[in-house]
Amino acid sequence: MYEGLIEFIESSVFGVINQISEKEEGGLDQAHTMLQMLLGFAANNPGMTRVLIGDVLVNEDERLQHRMNGFYDKVELAFKQSLRLAVTQGHGQEADVAARASLLVNYVTGRWHRYAKSGFKLNPTEGTALQLSLLLAA
Repeated sequence: MYEGLIEFIESSVFGVINQISEKEEGGLDQAHTMLQMLLGFAANNPGMTRVLIGDVLVNEDERLQHRMNGFYDKVELAFKQSLRLAVTQGHGQEADVAARASLLVNYVTGRWHRYAKSGFKLNPTEGTALQLSLLLAA
């Protein structure tokens, strides 16, 4: 069952990430839109949030957690690509790309955890405008 949910999450999230990469020309715009999408995905799919953060995978086959770790790696790679594009557009420095991409993934997963641990009361998208602008400041 969880295998199917993970497959759904991956196809949904990476399908939208690909659309964002094609549609948004600015690297920072891509990263911003991806951040909003990832937070919105959790807000719109509370049950999937437990899969995203690994809560429901604790007593399951270890390969499922490895697959979710691969999901995080792919999300981080997508942020790296957007941030590298931003560097070519004059925003930021190449030396900061990996650290900033990691920070963005950690921010998203932190918001997901907070949402799940609040019993799905603290929407992960609320109050993020200023935070996202700070995270993406060049």
